[in-house]
Amino acid sequence: MIADIQLPASLKIGGGALSDLANILTTLGVKRPFLIADPIMKQLGTVARVTSLLRSEGIDAEAFCDVMPEPDDRSIAGAVAQVKANGADSIIALGGGSAIDSAKAIALLVSHGKSMRDYKVPYVVNQQSLPVIAVPTTAGTGSECTRVTVISDSESQEKMLCMGPGLMPKAAIIDYELTLTVPFRVAADTGIDALTHAIEAWVSTKANPFSDQQAIAAMRLIAPNLISACKVEGDKKAKESMMLGATLAGMAFSNASVALVHGMSRPLGVHFHVPHGMSNAMLLPAITKYSLPGAEQRYAECAKIMGLVSEDADNTQCHSALIVFLNKLNSELDVPSMSQFGIDRFKYDALIDLMADQALASGSPANNPRVPEKQEMVDLYRQLFS
Repeated sequence: MIADIQLPASLKIGGGALSDLANILTTLGVKRPFLIADPIMKQLGTVARVTSLLRSEGIDAEAFCDVMPEPDDRSIAGAVAQVKANGADSIIALGGGSAIDSAKAIALLVSHGKSMRDYKVPYVVNQQSLPVIAVPTTAGTGSECTRVTVISDSESQEKMLCMGPGLMPKAAIIDYELTLTVPFRVAADTGIDALTHAIEAWVSTKANPFSDQQAIAAMRLIAPNLISACKVEGDKKAKESMMLGATLAGMAFSNASVALVHGMSRPLGVHFHVPHGMSNAMLLPAITKYSLPGAEQRYAECAKIMGLVSEDADNTQCHSALIVFLNKLNSELDVPSMSQFGIDRFKYDALIDLMADQALASGSPANNPRVPEKQEMVDLYRQLFS
């Protein structure tokens, strides 16, 4: 099998790397960037910090700071209009996965028009758009180094998965110092999202030697540091490990694809507004247990890579340790059950059939080592609520 590897042309990694932003713009040959950011980035003063940094280098940048969590096509329409009116030649994405995913979609629509539903899977986005410079402020989504964006369809309530090399950012700044003020809930949800990326890339039927190495490195960085990064204030070592681990996990799944957890979690986000990382966390232990028979050795190796068992542990011991660890993460990081989150059981049951269809349509379940039929997925959704 030939692996087609896609990565940003430039990665700046390390504490204080944000200071290289103007140099990256110069290297890319762009002079009129437009900033796309999460509202919290404006509240925290990070947007002002970035625009001031650019202004000191003689670069003016307008900003759109109304990116919504779990973005949909309507939420980015205003930004598309502003970027066009501004005559921008590049986009800086500042924030979590929602900001970076939005920036990729905005760049695509500004450059090529149409609507996001025209670009959803199975369409392959090969078109090159305005260059995106991704500056993640959470250690989770890995969107800074993926050829993927997820934008909801406001009419059909479907989370549209869009993929292709044209969606890969041209550059990314991986500065863990930007995560030092991230709230506990955000750090927990995005951290479990990153771990899910690494695990699913490792067991994906599309895994390859390159993605395997990124997934291994990501699991080794994330597993021992996730709880401390969320719960121990000022643990810079854990924060740095999580930031790098999340980026490596992003490289892994971008080049191997995610699987059943992601396929089933996206509909929970669009119908019940569960944050993406949290919905992954709700599903991860049970879906991993369901999937074990499809890749017994790979899942056993997960436990060893994460340091959960000794190297001479057998598969049964490894599988048990892995499921215990995933449940422990959810307990330690206060991941709510669906009912605790406030999901109405009657509405949930009424939407299960549609959610199963939407999960299948995303293509991600087909990458799972154990591929479910629709009825199996319906049964899993029912089991997962309780």
